Amino acid sequence: MILPLLFLLASLLQQYGSAAESSHVSKFHLPSVKEQNGVQDSHQEKIITVSGEGMVHSPDFPHTYPRNTALAWRLVASSNMRIQLTFDERFGLEDPEDGTCKYDFVEIEDLTEKTILGRWCGSQSVPTSHTSKGSQIRIRFISDEYFPSEPGFCIRYSLLPMSVSEPEVPAVLPPSLQGVEELSEALSGLSTVEEVMKYLEPERWQLDMEELYKPTWHVLGKSFIHNKKAKGGADLNQLREEVRLYSCTPRNFSVSLREELKRTDAIFWPSCLLVKRCGGNCACCSHRCYDCQCVPARVTKKYHEVLLLKHRSGGRGLQKSMTDVPLEHHEECACVCKDDWD
Repeated sequence: MILPLLFLLASLLQQYGSAAESSHVSKFHLPSVKEQNGVQDSHQEKIITVSGEGMVHSPDFPHTYPRNTALAWRLVASSNMRIQLTFDERFGLEDPEDGTCKYDFVEIEDLTEKTILGRWCGSQSVPTSHTSKGSQIRIRFISDEYFPSEPGFCIRYSLLPMSVSEPEVPAVLPPSLQGVEELSEALSGLSTVEEVMKYLEPERWQLDMEELYKPTWHVLGKSFIHNKKAKGGADLNQLREEVRLYSCTPRNFSVSLREELKRTDAIFWPSCLLVKRCGGNCACCSHRCYDCQCVPARVTKKYHEVLLLKHRSGGRGLQKSMTDVPLEHHEECACVCKDDWD
């Protein structure tokens, strides 16, 4: 009687052990196509299916992020939705060099339009919010082997419905295909060199910035050599100084470079520069004549460094370079009779 019971007990223990082992293996080897929060590992980047609110951030945020890091997240929403990105107020990466984020940075790319919305680093100000044009957007974070900072970055994402009544944006030709007049007008409204380069080459503007400011064959341009401020003393006669404000004196004038240099084949940025030109009246003219004119008595040429854009032959895009342009400046003015001037 005891022997059959022992066999029965051994059989039950064997069945229980097999079941326990099977349960343990199934839990350990469960297929995990997706991680938590809809994140799927695609080797090159993390694909995040956006169905609500969430966030992506630098490792160890809000503490110092690690060196030698390259991460990318692709946010994917349904076709009728847009993705809104908002930066956390705590933001700090390695500082830029010469105004360009070369080493540690976070970058946002709109995959619908295949354009870089921005690249940020440093800690001076928090980047503004961005909304995708379509249903996909990519966030990229890079850190090199030097000088990691804190707190890094954190970007919160959320969904916005795409309005059916939203007017379609008219198609705009890329800058390389725009005419000189159209391109010149577009660039004249931009405030910084960075904005100009972003407009011209949104996908590689930072590389263009680096190329633009690389040392050239000359150490100092003519603008550094010739554009020296003239020394002048203050006039102690206050009454005389007030009169001179309205008399024939050098004044600040804004001139169009294309008109001033008669270059209709090129585009300059800035499109206008400030020069000294004679202006004012000759009410106190010492000449006894009917028509007294304010004319330059001493003229100097000064060089100004500007950005020059020209179309390459054969429609091969735009040539971008820094160049010196000479402009006349009136150092002294005088009142003379018109007949003598002619």
